[in-house]
Amino acid sequence: MVEDVNNKYKKNNDESKKTLGILVENKAEPVPKTVMIYLEKDNQYLMLYRNKKEVDINKGKYIGVGGHVEFNETEDQAVVREVKEETGLDLLSFRKRGLVYFVLNGYVEAMYIYTSSDFKGELIECNEGDLSWVDKDKVSQLNLWEGDIHFLKKILNDEPYFEMKLIYKDDILIDKIDLLD
Repeated sequence: MVEDVNNKYKKNNDESKKTLGILVENKAEPVPKTVMIYLEKDNQYLMLYRNKKEVDINKGKYIGVGGHVEFNETEDQAVVREVKEETGLDLLSFRKRGLVYFVLNGYVEAMYIYTSSDFKGELIECNEGDLSWVDKDKVSQLNLWEGDIHFLKKILNDEPYFEMKLIYKDDILIDKIDLLD
């Protein structure tokens, strides 16, 4: 599926096409899949400040709740599991909002983005970082991955399903491509 992205969207610039295409074609295994969900309550998002793991690609950044899709697990099953593990909350319903191809220094993953305001339970302490409710209009002021603001704007504006590619060199976003525009 990921290999077809470059063929399907010819308007991508040559550098971006080359980056994703070469990385994917040279991998011996499929691109890892992850999920990320933004839980919504009282015009706030539940954000996870990643500060508890020694080795963490997200260390020092705020992100939504999520993680890797396990073998023989769908993205939808993974998001339900990750929310329960990281927050103690039970998702009652959710909406798949988009797909982001995250490319960082030769590493590629497919990250499925979700939102939900339909959950129950009590928050627990997360072993990956500190959870906090943040006003939606203040989220962009947090230490996020630079590209996150692009898909968060789409979510805040209630735009339809999106796909994009975010390419980073170290912590610097060097390219962003909307794949469905």
